[in-house]
Amino acid sequence: MNTMTTTRTPLAAAAVLAFLLSACAHAPNAEAPTVPTSASFKEVPPGWITAAPADALDRGPWWTLFNDAALNELVQRVEVSNQNVAAAAASYAQAQALVREQRASLFPTLSLSGGASRSSGGSSLPGTGTKYQIGLGGSWEPDLWGRLSGGVNAAGAKAQASAADLASARLAAQGELATNYFSLRETDAEAALLRTTISAYEQSARITKNRYDAGIAPKSDLLQAQTQLANAKADLAGLEQQRAKLEHAMAVLVGEAPANFAVVPVEWKPSPIPAVPLVVPSALVQRRPDIAAAERRVAAANASIGVARAAFFPTFNLSGNHGLGAASIGDLFSASAATWSLGLSLAQTLFDAGTRSARVDEARGAWEQSVAQYRQTVLTAFQEVEDQLAAARVLEQQEALRRQASEAADQTEQQVMNRYNAGQVSYTEVVTAQVSAMSARRAVAQIAASRQNAAVALIRVLGGGWKVS
Repeated sequence: MNTMTTTRTPLAAAAVLAFLLSACAHAPNAEAPTVPTSASFKEVPPGWITAAPADALDRGPWWTLFNDAALNELVQRVEVSNQNVAAAAASYAQAQALVREQRASLFPTLSLSGGASRSSGGSSLPGTGTKYQIGLGGSWEPDLWGRLSGGVNAAGAKAQASAADLASARLAAQGELATNYFSLRETDAEAALLRTTISAYEQSARITKNRYDAGIAPKSDLLQAQTQLANAKADLAGLEQQRAKLEHAMAVLVGEAPANFAVVPVEWKPSPIPAVPLVVPSALVQRRPDIAAAERRVAAANASIGVARAAFFPTFNLSGNHGLGAASIGDLFSASAATWSLGLSLAQTLFDAGTRSARVDEARGAWEQSVAQYRQTVLTAFQEVEDQLAAARVLEQQEALRRQASEAADQTEQQVMNRYNAGQVSYTEVVTAQVSAMSARRAVAQIAASRQNAAVALIRVLGGGWKVS
C-alpha cells in the first residue's frame, strides 16, 4: 500500500502543476490596430442627418426604404438562393466546426479497447493458448503554455471573421441586385421614351416625304428624317440588349437560370431618395462587416504567435489505463485479471536548426500583414463613404439641372418644328432640336437611376441599412 502511494504522489503533483500552469499563454496582448480617422466625413451634403450611435442603426431590410414591391420580393430571394451567400454560409459552418474541434483538444480523451487472440508456440513449444482482454484508457495533454488555448482563440477569431464575411457577401449580393434592378427600370424608362420618340419620328418622316413628293422640301430633308428614325430604332435595340443582360445578372443573383427568370416591364416612377443618417468615421469601423472580418483576422494571427512561441517549451502528457485480461471469458472479470497503469511523459525539442524560431517569425509576419490589411480596409471604407457622399451631393444638383435642360429642350423642339412647318428654317435645325430634346429626356431618366444607385451604394459602404427612431 505504501509503494502504491509513493508511486502516485509524483503523478498527482504533476497533475496539480499542470492545472496551475494551464493559464500560461505566450500570445501578445490582443489590441485592435490603430487607424487614422477623423471626427466627421468631408463630403457631407448640407442638411443631412447625423445618425445615432452605431448600435442604434438597424441593419434590417433596408431595401424597403425605396417603396418598391418588386424589389422587396427579389432581394428576399437573395438570402436563400444566392450561391455566393450559400458558399459564405458553408464557410462559416466549417469555421464553427473547427472551433469545436480545437476546443475539444483541451479535454482528456477516453478510449475503450477489447480483443481476443489465440496463439501457438510451434513444434518446440507445444500447446495452444487463448487470451481475452478489455481495457479503458485515457490521456490528457495539459495546456501549460497556452498552445492549445491559442489554437482555440485563433479558430474562434477566424470563425467570427467568417461570420463577418457572410454578412459582407449577403450585403454585396443584396446591393448588387438592387443596383441591377434600378438600372433595369431606368432602361425600361429610356426604352419607353424611345418608343414614343420613334412614333413621332415616323410621323415626321411621313410629313417630310409628303412635302418632298409635293416638291416643297428637298430630298435631303427626307434623308435626314429617315436617318434619324433609323438611329432611334438602333438605340432602342441597344437598350433591349442592355436590359437582357441586366435581367440575366439578376437571375443569377437570385439563384435562377436566366431562361426561367423574367422581370415584367412596368412604368417606372422613381421613389424619393431616402434620407441617410450618417455615422461618424469611428462608428463606421463598428458597422462594416469587412472591417470586422479584417480585425478578427488580426486577432487570429495574434493568437497564432502564441501557438508558435509555445513550441519552445516542453509538452506533458498524462495517461492512464485500466484493463482486464484472462485466458477464458469466465475469468475475465475476476479480481486477479485486473491491470492498471498510470504514466507521465515529457518531451522537449533540443535542436531543430531554427525551425521554431522561423515559425514564430512567420507568425509575426502574418500578424503584421493582417494589421496592414486591416488598416487598408478601414482607409478604403472611409474613401468609399466619401466617394458616395460626394456622388449623392453632385447627383442631386445635376438632377435639378437636367430637368431644367429637358424642359428647355422640349420647348425648343416644338418651336423649331413650328418654324419648319412655316418654312422659316431647314430640316437640319429640326433634327438638331429633336436629338437634343431626346438626349435631355434620357439624361433625366439616367440621373434618377443614378441617384437611386448612389443611395444603394451609400447603404453598402455604411455597412448596411438603418432605422431612425
